[in-house]
Amino acid sequence: MSGFTFATTDWSMIAPTEHAGETGTALWRTQQFGAIRVRMVEYSPGYKADHWCAKGHVILLLEGELETEIADGKRFTLKPGESYQAPDGEPGHRSSTTLGARLFIVD
Repeated sequence: MSGFTFATTDWSMIAPTEHAGETGTALWRTQQFGAIRVRMVEYSPGYKADHWCAKGHVILLLEGELETEIADGKRFTLKPGESYQAPDGEPGHRSSTTLGARLFIVD
């Protein structure tokens, strides 16, 4: 990792942007460090992504529960403290949550 200096982030000071899902909404607090995007994301209860994502991520679930569906039909459910890593490319993946979720994402 390069292209930035050491710094700390107070995520409560980052203004959120709202992103509508197929159902529900996602609030993103985003920082860009060179080529690396880092986000604190909150999904509302009942959120379901409106697209299949082919971008790679490292995701850590902080609160709630998150279901991730892979385009090949596999499904994974994360509980707080669990994470997943997905590479760039296909098959795509998409997330949903019944209860709501708060995530830390690096991509």
